[in-house]
Amino acid sequence: MSPKYRLILTSFVLSTLLMIAKFIAYYQTYSSAILTDALESIINVVASGFAFYAVYLASLPKDLNHPYGHGKIEFFSAGLEGVLITLASIFIIFHAVQGFVTPQPLNDLNIGLIIISSGAIINYYLGYVIEKEGEKQNSPTLIADGKHLKLDAQSGLILILAIGLIILTKATWIDGLASIAFAVFMGISGIKIIRKSIGGLMDETNDATLHTIVDLIKNNQKNEWIDVHNLRIQEYGSDLHIDCHLTLPNYWVLEKVHDTVHEFEEVLSKEFDASVEFFIHADPCLPECCSYCKIEDCPIRWYPQTKVIEWNKVNLSLNQKHFIEKI
Repeated sequence: MSPKYRLILTSFVLSTLLMIAKFIAYYQTYSSAILTDALESIINVVASGFAFYAVYLASLPKDLNHPYGHGKIEFFSAGLEGVLITLASIFIIFHAVQGFVTPQPLNDLNIGLIIISSGAIINYYLGYVIEKEGEKQNSPTLIADGKHLKLDAQSGLILILAIGLIILTKATWIDGLASIAFAVFMGISGIKIIRKSIGGLMDETNDATLHTIVDLIKNNQKNEWIDVHNLRIQEYGSDLHIDCHLTLPNYWVLEKVHDTVHEFEEVLSKEFDASVEFFIHADPCLPECCSYCKIEDCPIRWYPQTKVIEWNKVNLSLNQKHFIEKI
């Protein structure tokens, strides 16, 4: 079993056990704050279950119906988790307001405090491990699940503080106030997760990935790479698809063009652990390219080199050669 499957399965099992423990704590205490945490645990269980299925789908090979693979299901999985978090936050606020209108007596808060504290410690550690593995494998599903568990642990601190204050002060209104604060914190985090997953589904450029690729091109630049433009990056879960136009000398034979394109691909792929697919379009150089071409012994040069173009994420991404003024 791969590390992805092990972590998601562990998350699912622990989330289920913690959910049961938190509901037991609620029925022992009738605390709105503890019910809030228990309801949030339902989301952990549902999200972990769907995340396991998403990781399975994302690992399937490409086929005729999915020529780019199945990796985008991971963005959908992360988005679903964000939606569930947001909906739960709305329900929690509604329940807390009801608690202000018709308050219920609180019982055995010490038991609830022990269960919530234990759950916070377990969730934070597990969330930290899952998020780090997700960043390592560039997996939106693992990152979202890890962030969710860490969020659950962080919000648990609010509840621990609230329950502690209730025990010390006997002010039961703190219970509802803590639930609302927890719900607002959850809702903001859920919206952020939704926003990021929508960006992934719409092929929004990942600035960190683009910056890495631009640095690779600049730091390994060859004189024969006359021009690079129309650089585009698509993420399919943990897999990358990179395409661009690479301008090469027009007098080269096809075999040399092929070898240079392959070398260019190797330069771009060496920093990524994920599977990287390329589509490099080779353009022949034009006389207008001479002004920034660095090939010293070019047999067909029309004009001397007069400028050096500093490649960056803007001009590498434009769908036009560098001798054309930016429109």
